[in-house]
Amino acid sequence: MDHGMVGSAQSGRLLVEVREEGSSAVVTPAGELDHHTADLLREPLDALLAKGFSRLVVDCSRLQFCDSTGLNVLLGARLKADAAGGGVHLAGMLPVVARVFEITGAEAVFTVHASVEAALSGETG
Repeated sequence: MDHGMVGSAQSGRLLVEVREEGSSAVVTPAGELDHHTADLLREPLDALLAKGFSRLVVDCSRLQFCDSTGLNVLLGARLKADAAGGGVHLAGMLPVVARVFEITGAEAVFTVHASVEAALSGETG
């Protein structure tokens, strides 16, 4: 597996790290995902999809906040990944972020995993 760091982007409230894991890419947003920081996540997701990664794992374990704009970024990436025969897998969601997905019903359209390792191996839960 390739564990090489691909890159990162940072704002005052959001840091996004990207790494390739074999045929998947792991994207780790850390901080607050909202209207002001959404492009910092959208751009690497779009770049990975354009590069041919159709299976994206979003490590949510360091995501402290997500509003509707952030949710829309993830939903948009999911649609593009699905169209390419892949998907967006969410891993390690903190309760405050999981609640947003639960309230909006978005949890039903994502595969949610307990950890990044579980997401990479295909385990759900």
